[in-house]
Amino acid sequence: MATKKKWSAKVTRESHALSLDKGVFGRHSAGAIARSLKRSAERSRARKSSPYRSAMSMLTFYINRGGKGLSASRRRTLEAAKGELRHLFGKQKA
Repeated sequence: MATKKKWSAKVTRESHALSLDKGVFGRHSAGAIARSLKRSAERSRARKSSPYRSAMSMLTFYINRGGKGLSASRRRTLEAAKGELRHLFGKQKA
């Protein structure tokens, strides 16, 4: 049963759909996280959707994987990175 619980760790380790900069999610600035994700998504040739969707999916996946283990300040920074990504890609929330 342990393998079913660890599927997200396997995806993080083995997925090559988006080659991320080392330590991207550990950065302190939402802008730095968003810029790095944007750069990675635009460079990737293995992605199946637009760079925006790929970057946002990776960020959302990381937030969901962190779950309750993320501190409130870390979650705020990561959620703010979503807004930065929207801004960088010109996809303002309606």
